[in-house]
Amino acid sequence: MLGTEEVRVNMERLAPLNPDFYYKRCSQEEFWQRVGAAEEYEAIVTEIRREEKRLADLPIPELTFGLFTIFEKQGSRLEYESVYFERRRRLNTYALLSLLKPDNKTFARELHEAIWSICNEYTWCLPAHVRSTKVSGAIDLFAAETGFTLSELLLLLGERLPLLLRARIREEVETRLLEPYLKGGPFEWETATHNWSAVCAGSVGAAALLLLDPSEKLTTITAKALGSMSCYLAGFGEDGACLEGVGYWNYGFGYFVYFADLLKRRTESRINLFEHPKVRQIALFQQKCYLHADSTVNFSDSLGRVPVQIGLTHYLSRLYPEMELPPVSIRASYTDDHCSRWAPAFRNIVWFDPEKRDNSWRDADYFLPDAEWIISRYSTEHGSFGFAAKGGNNDEPHNHNDIGGFILYAGGIALVAELGSGEYTAAYFGEERYSFDCNGSQGHSVPIVDGCYQQKGPGSKARVLQATVHDSEVSFRLDITAAYSAPRLSSLVRELVWRKSGLPSLKLSDEFNFTSLPGSVVERLVTMCPPVIPEAEGAGGKGVFGSLLLRGEGSRHAARVVYDTELLKPIVTERVYRDHFGRDTPWYTVDFELRRLDLSIRVELDIELITLE
Repeated sequence: MLGTEEVRVNMERLAPLNPDFYYKRCSQEEFWQRVGAAEEYEAIVTEIRREEKRLADLPIPELTFGLFTIFEKQGSRLEYESVYFERRRRLNTYALLSLLKPDNKTFARELHEAIWSICNEYTWCLPAHVRSTKVSGAIDLFAAETGFTLSELLLLLGERLPLLLRARIREEVETRLLEPYLKGGPFEWETATHNWSAVCAGSVGAAALLLLDPSEKLTTITAKALGSMSCYLAGFGEDGACLEGVGYWNYGFGYFVYFADLLKRRTESRINLFEHPKVRQIALFQQKCYLHADSTVNFSDSLGRVPVQIGLTHYLSRLYPEMELPPVSIRASYTDDHCSRWAPAFRNIVWFDPEKRDNSWRDADYFLPDAEWIISRYSTEHGSFGFAAKGGNNDEPHNHNDIGGFILYAGGIALVAELGSGEYTAAYFGEERYSFDCNGSQGHSVPIVDGCYQQKGPGSKARVLQATVHDSEVSFRLDITAAYSAPRLSSLVRELVWRKSGLPSLKLSDEFNFTSLPGSVVERLVTMCPPVIPEAEGAGGKGVFGSLLLRGEGSRHAARVVYDTELLKPIVTERVYRDHFGRDTPWYTVDFELRRLDLSIRVELDIELITLE
């Protein structure tokens, strides 16, 4: 990135600020009049108005002392955060309605109260991110976002906000964000190679670009923010894959883009972060990590279904023509973001391009060599199908112990699944992390070797032996021995072969070698679908073969898992985990226990996709 002197020269020549600079070929007033009247925006506007009706009779919820101290006492986050995010939802809703209906006094009054209430908060940080007695000067993701939000509203609404509120916003952002950023720290996130650096530094940098005139302060903040952006980009390989999944791509890369866009506009493209070649590859990651509609490759702490941030997507597609446009039907609705972030909500309107074609994800195969992910989307007259598998290591951002794990989709339903992110608590990010099924290898479709699960840490890593992508077949061969600390294991090689022909199939082969006889070997499959084990289906060349079915509720497709009954004994167990939103969610393991143990073992499972009447 740029040095301080080069930043200083550019900060002295900034384009003037005004609300119209967000809009193409029209003023702010004209744009919002069009949004309120045009059919293309009707669904978005309806979602905002529906939320206003819900909020109309509700008071602004209080962030009480009791709520603030729950995390410190119990490690639970949802109680405080649900109220915190509800307050942001209220702010966003009345801000957008004030832009749509500038003469509506009710909307203006509610917006003013929301701003005042947020300015009165003890801290803009979440309790999970600060010590309760040391919040002064702290900056976390949400404090930074809040400062960015209020700074942007100050520009957009200008003198329509009362003088006292305008002064209060400037004072609070200066006190809670800009001064600590300059004089406090250094904060750990300033050099992070994951979403924190982009969100925190990007939000602080954006707030400074929106609030400050050309000055040494603005130069210093911008130069510091650019340094953090370099660290963020360093966390990506040349393949552009976000190891935290597409949800964190939306988050971290989204805030990188919001900051980069403001910087580009204010410097009239003299500082253009979008020219960095790695940024282009990161932008293209979105189209690679969906298996069907809004169903994602949800390795790590990622949700299985992630709607598209349509504003961010349309903005990036104007910069990078090779970026695929997803169907508008899978765009994120106004209420989909449970954190109620202003920046994407606003840009899902101002960056939305009604003239963009409504497409579907095209069939494609990808191997991402730095991430060690292989991904395939495939469709025929029988339906749409998807497969993904990973190598990598067990020391990744939002890490799961999941080397060799895979996903299998049919008709938009994960038949072999990833649990994704669980409920965020103190324990979830502490020493107990891998006791949670969604994080430890016990919650992934990987072997259990001699009673051992996979281990965490950078040394627990895969070695890619082969990754081949053809029109008819995708194959992935990995040495995953290092993921296990089983003393008697000398080697473990996993091969996954995805055959694309009519109804596709997946062949899983694991080769185990031991120095002495192991006590047990288990092949585990993870699914959200209740498995059904019918009777054995007859004899084959290697013995008697049985099968079990994995079928999602209401699905016309199922996975038939064929196995050698002389070698493998299937055991189905229903389990429960707490999902990201604190809901108890059922899931199932199918454990194929080996009936015979030897020094060298080869296990094969044939997973055939079938259509059911």
